[in-house]
Amino acid sequence: MAFYQRIKDLREDADKTQTDVAAYLGTTAQYYGKYEKGERELPFSRAIQLAEYYDVSLDYLAERTNFPKGKNAALVQDDMLSILEKYVVLTERNKGKLEQFLTDLYEQQREDTAQRKEA
Repeated sequence: MAFYQRIKDLREDADKTQTDVAAYLGTTAQYYGKYEKGERELPFSRAIQLAEYYDVSLDYLAERTNFPKGKNAALVQDDMLSILEKYVVLTERNKGKLEQFLTDLYEQQREDTAQRKEA
């Protein structure tokens, strides 16, 4: 069975205990803990409950996307979506490094464009 890292991460990010989530689902902490460990298959009805509890999409819960609210391909081009999917899983430190790199790259491009216009 799959190890349900995502539901464990969501629970921890929400500062909830297994007992808290189990109470919401109407089960015991021990039984819920088996979902997180992959010792029990998570029923679809409970997956829906968890998605509603954490306000995320089922695709996010199933690790089919890294966007908690799902993705809308009509609004974002595939290459942009690929970059965003990689960005959202970075640590905060690496996000900062990437933002600095993009700022530097953007400034360099502006300078290059300005120099070409002057020539």
